[in-house]
Amino acid sequence: MFRLYSVLLLAAAASACGSSTTAPTTTTPPPTIQETFNGTLTKSGGATHPFAVSRSGAVNVVLTSIAPDSALVVGLSLGTWNGTACQAVLVKDHATQGSTLLGSASSTGNLCVRIYDVGNLVGSITYQIDVVHP
Repeated sequence: MFRLYSVLLLAAAASACGSSTTAPTTTTPPPTIQETFNGTLTKSGGATHPFAVSRSGAVNVVLTSIAPDSALVVGLSLGTWNGTACQAVLVKDHATQGSTLLGSASSTGNLCVRIYDVGNLVGSITYQIDVVHP
C-alpha cells in the first residue's frame, strides 16, 4: 500500500511541476491611411498634393499611372508642407509609372508629394499617385 501511495504522490507532484502556458500576445500594427491623388500635368508644369500624418512611421509613394504614355519620365518628390510650398526631401527626377519613394515621418505633421515635368512633356498627361502613411 505504501508503494501505491508513493507512486500516486510522485505522479501528483510531477503533474504539478508542469509549465504554465500563457496565451501568446499579438500586437496589432497601427492602421495606415491610403490616399490617392489624380491630376493633369502640363508641359513645364508641376502639381503638389499635401497630406497630414498622424504619427511617426513609413510613408510610401507610388506613381501608379501615367497616361497616355506609361513610359514617360517625370519628376516625383516627397517633402514637408509649410502651408504654401513643398520642401522636397526625397527626389526622383527619372520617375516612370510604378516608381516609388519610401520615406519616414518622424512625428505628426504635414507632408506633400509633387509631380513635375523634367523636360519630356510635349503636351499634357494624366497621373495617379498613391500614398500610404501613418
